[in-house]
Amino acid sequence: MISSFESSLSQLSIHKAGNKLLYESLTLAEHCLKIEDDTLEFLLKQYFLSPFERINEIYRLFHPTDDITLNEVNHFADQIFNSPKTFHKNSQQLAKHLYDISNHPKIKAGEVYFAYFDNLQIEGELLNAIGIFKSESKESYLKVLQQGKDFQLNYEEEAINIKKLDKGCLIFNTEKEKGFKVAVIDQTNQSEAIYWKDNFLKVKLRDDTHSFTNNFLKLTKQFITSTLPQEQEISKTDQVDFLNKSVNYFKENETLDINDFQATVFQDKELIKSFQHFGSKYSDENNIDIADKFEISDQAVKKQARAFKRVLKLDKNFDIYIHGNKELIEKGYDAKKGKNFYKIYFDEEE
Repeated sequence: MISSFESSLSQLSIHKAGNKLLYESLTLAEHCLKIEDDTLEFLLKQYFLSPFERINEIYRLFHPTDDITLNEVNHFADQIFNSPKTFHKNSQQLAKHLYDISNHPKIKAGEVYFAYFDNLQIEGELLNAIGIFKSESKESYLKVLQQGKDFQLNYEEEAINIKKLDKGCLIFNTEKEKGFKVAVIDQTNQSEAIYWKDNFLKVKLRDDTHSFTNNFLKLTKQFITSTLPQEQEISKTDQVDFLNKSVNYFKENETLDINDFQATVFQDKELIKSFQHFGSKYSDENNIDIADKFEISDQAVKKQARAFKRVLKLDKNFDIYIHGNKELIEKGYDAKKGKNFYKIYFDEEE
């Protein structure tokens, strides 16, 4: 979805933002950094852009009041796109904004990189883009130096691993009125410190077929694997059957109608009612819209289908993959051996 093959890094500014709550400082560079080494530019592009090649979800900048002009990142990004010569000045303002919202004790200090890219491709379109990246994790590296016929060891502490981008976003110069197209990376594990998306960028998933399909499949999987077993006594084979029916519905239809989906997959009125209740709760908690009707994205189905693990894991001895009719598998208990068993019916052995 995002390709950097034809891109170039035309401007780069680096600042450092500490934790404001802990009275750490904000350091703003006075000038842009000039990149005159081709190898350095290549490594920077690899560090900044490689993680985004695996991204499928696209976001929009937004503001809770629905007035996009009040979103700070949107405001400064718009100024940069309108006049690229203001890039460094606006990067300083963006760094100040990041520092101001860095008020949780678990937020780590780190360098913040602001990059301006030309000809970065997203969804088949070449566009200019603003990249914002934060480096929080540092590592130590060994260096081996040859001196004549001998070797010496040295090391470098507090170095950056270019294969581990902590946080980043790419803001593409398109669809300004909707909040631009935005791709986001956030490797934060602590739920308390997820300030990147919510407080700094203020982004939400865009409303399109890919997002609708992706959200609905995630909702369905969580309901079947987590919520449903808590509400009812349901066997593993029934769970797998519901997962199979869900994925098959998306593979066999071009559009989704929620009433048709519920009737096809769950059938039972109480199950449908429970699914509807869970869907409403899921939508509120994740601040996303769950559409009742939408065109199905094949790309989103292919990605999410891999997460629908339609397999029975039996101790550490056997895995049974169920792709179809659950009536061809029976569960029982052998009193003599004191163990459960599954009986499988089939016509031919391949």
